[in-house]
Amino acid sequence: MKRGPTVDEPAENRNDAISRRRALAAGGAVGLASLAGCTALDVATGGEPAEFAAGTATVGDATLDESGYDLNDVSDETISREVEVAGQTREVRVTNTVAEYDKAVELFGERYQAAVFAAVTTPQIEVLGQELNPIAEFSTRERAEIILSRYEEVGDLERGSEYTTTVLDSDAEVVVYSAEGQIGGTGASTELELHIGEPVGVDDDFVLPLAAYPAAFSDGENVRRMMNGIEHEPNEEN
Repeated sequence: MKRGPTVDEPAENRNDAISRRRALAAGGAVGLASLAGCTALDVATGGEPAEFAAGTATVGDATLDESGYDLNDVSDETISREVEVAGQTREVRVTNTVAEYDKAVELFGERYQAAVFAAVTTPQIEVLGQELNPIAEFSTRERAEIILSRYEEVGDLERGSEYTTTVLDSDAEVVVYSAEGQIGGTGASTELELHIGEPVGVDDDFVLPLAAYPAAFSDGENVRRMMNGIEHEPNEEN
C-alpha cells in the first residue's frame, strides 16, 4: 500500500509503516518481549518452545445493535522469536488476537469497508518480575499507523482533541486524529477521523481499542459506545 506523508514523520519511518492486512494484530510491535505472564527463568528452562496466547476482546451484541457496526473478523496471529534469557536461547511463540468491526458504504453498486473499529489483545509481559507493555510504549501516532493501514494514500495526519472514556471498567485516554486517505479499492479520497485509545490491562492481557472512519460519518459517539462495550474473555490455557 502506498502511503502519503504524515506530520513530523521522517521519510524512512513512513517507508517502514505497517501496511499488511493483519497489521492490526501488531505482531511486529510485540516482538521479542512477548513473554506472556512468565519470568525469565520460566523461559530459560525446558527444551520445547514456550507458547503463550492472548485472550479475546470483543464488543457485545447489544452495543453493536446500537452503534451500527458489524463483526468483520476475529483472527489470531502467532509470532515466533528466539529469545536469550539468563544465557539460554529459547523459542517463544506468542499469539495475539484482533476483533475487527466495520461499516460499509456503497459506491458504484459495490460495498466497501469505510469505518473500522478494532480491539487488539496481546499478552501481558513479565521478565524478572518487571512488567513490560510494548504496545503501551508506542506513541499514539504509531498506534494510529496501525489502524490507518486499512486505508490507502494516507497523509496529513494531525493530532486533535483528547477525552477519557471507560474500557473494561478502567479509565482510558483517547486521542482524536484527523487524516486524509482513500477507502480501499475505491480511489475515493476522504477526510478521516481516528480515535486512538491507551492499552488497558485486564486479566493477563492488554487490550488496545482503535477506530477510524470518514469524518462525514460523525461517528464519534458510536466509537465511544463501542469502546465502552468491549468485553474480555481470558485464555484459560496460559
